[in-house]
Amino acid sequence: MGDEPDVVERAVPARAGVLELGCGAGRVTHPLLRRGFTVTAVDESPHMLERVHGARTVCSPIEALELDERFDVVLLGSFLVHAGVPDVRQGLLRACRRHVADDGCVLIQREGEDWHENVPRDREIPGGLVRVVSDVPVRPGVRSVHVEYVFPDTRWTQTFLSCPLTPEAFERALAEAGLAVDAYLTDDRTWVRALPLDGRP
Repeated sequence: MGDEPDVVERAVPARAGVLELGCGAGRVTHPLLRRGFTVTAVDESPHMLERVHGARTVCSPIEALELDERFDVVLLGSFLVHAGVPDVRQGLLRACRRHVADDGCVLIQREGEDWHENVPRDREIPGGLVRVVSDVPVRPGVRSVHVEYVFPDTRWTQTFLSCPLTPEAFERALAEAGLAVDAYLTDDRTWVRALPLDGRP
C-alpha cells in the first residue's frame, strides 16, 4: 500500500468521508476502511471493483462522475493528475472540485522530481511488487510508462501516458479547476492537499 493511507490519515479529520477516485482493486481503499474512514470507491473497471469490499462502489469514468453529494475528502492518487492529455487532466480535477465539500479538501498524488529517471525500478507493496519497466518519450512533454504489478497468484500490466508537470504548471492546472494548494504533505512534495476556491471553475 506504500505510504498513502498514512498520508491521508495525517492530513484529514479522523473518520472523514472519502471519495476515492480511481480506486483500482482497493489497494488504498481497504487500509482506509480499517482506519475508520467511510469510503466511496470509484473506478471505471467493474473487474477492479469486484475486488473492493466494505466500501460503497461506483463504476464510472472519473471525468463523467456526477454524484449528488459532496465529500470531506476527495482522493486523486496513482499520479492520475499527470494524464497525458490536458483535457483529461482538467476533467479529473473538475470532478474533484464538483465533489469536495466547501470546507473539505482534495488530496492529490503527483510525480516526484526523479519519477522518469532510474528506470527500470521496483517498489515493494504488501504481498507483491510494483515494477516500472519502461518510460519513453512519445511526443514533446508526454511519456509512455509501462508498469507491472506482480503478486504470487497474478500479474497485471498497465501502460499509460504521463505528462511531467513543473510545480508552476501543476498549481496552474489546479487553479483552472477551482482549487488551490494548501500544503505539500510529504518531504518529496508528491502529496498535496488542495482546497476549493470560492466559486466554481
